[in-house]
Amino acid sequence: MKAVLLREPKSFEIIELPPSSPPGIGEVLVRVHNVGICGTDIHGYLGSFPFYSYPRIPGHELGVEVVAIGEGVDNVQIGDRCSVEPYINCQSCFACQRGHTNCCESLQVLGVHVDGGMRPEFVVPARKLHVSRHLSFEKLALVETLAIGCHAVARGAARAGEDVLIIGAGPIGLSVLEFVKLADARPIVMDAARQRLDFCQQQMDVSDTVLFEGDGSEENVIEDLTDGKMPTLVIDATGNNHSMSNALNYVSFAGRLVYVGITTKEIQFVHPLMHRREMTLLASRNALPEDFRSIISRLEKGDIDTKPWMTHHSTMQSLARDFPTYVSPASGVVKAMVTIDSP
Repeated sequence: MKAVLLREPKSFEIIELPPSSPPGIGEVLVRVHNVGICGTDIHGYLGSFPFYSYPRIPGHELGVEVVAIGEGVDNVQIGDRCSVEPYINCQSCFACQRGHTNCCESLQVLGVHVDGGMRPEFVVPARKLHVSRHLSFEKLALVETLAIGCHAVARGAARAGEDVLIIGAGPIGLSVLEFVKLADARPIVMDAARQRLDFCQQQMDVSDTVLFEGDGSEENVIEDLTDGKMPTLVIDATGNNHSMSNALNYVSFAGRLVYVGITTKEIQFVHPLMHRREMTLLASRNALPEDFRSIISRLEKGDIDTKPWMTHHSTMQSLARDFPTYVSPASGVVKAMVTIDSP
């Protein structure tokens, strides 16, 4: 069977793989139907993601079908449509034992540390599958992106009525936006690209946006939007060290700042600002199983509108040609979906 391989940064190729092995104890063989493209894939393509290794079969946002079941599996059946929780944790380290499976000490993320789903079939632990009787494979491939935002908003403990500044309106920022709205908080979105802010206003029903110009005027605009208080919760989804260093300037007294983006570069800030306002600084990594279950339920109920998300489509054969366009915000890409060939 054929698969997409990222040989090295900016170098995709189609390779031939042997047929998948039968699933072992606790494992399932899945047929991959759709793979979503997200910021991790883009940074892996550019060579700027700290945990990425090459060569790698990418793909961690997956809509799959169960085609074979190994011994001891009772949570899924053949024919089930599933979203894949791509964070393969050891189940025994200190973090796992405390329920923090998203930051396992030896975590292996599909498509990042180990080969992912940009291939027709592969074997996964059954415990990493989340079933839906109603959602399409495309929507199931969207669940992981939404889970990142869901977990970040939970980390920040967003409350009804509070002002929440979301920095960065890429796919992760938009997933954060979905759950800020579901928490009945008031979102303010800031980005350096006017096109992305227009999308938030026109497609995501956001009233308050701030264009980042880099001259310090943004702080005054945000202050005006919050009646001088500044946001009590700020979530930086840029993965840009300059933005992340500057984000403390937008946090209110006794406010919270969540970093959901990741950078390999240093983050620097003057401590007295953080100390004086007694800020809480949090990191948000990946998501938890309950995030996947909650999102699937919300999607099935229609609580989340997926129509604005699906903006671009590719195939395995066209991905090498299409992918460079996904790197630029000017392309208008929110979520690109790749259709995977049959085995």
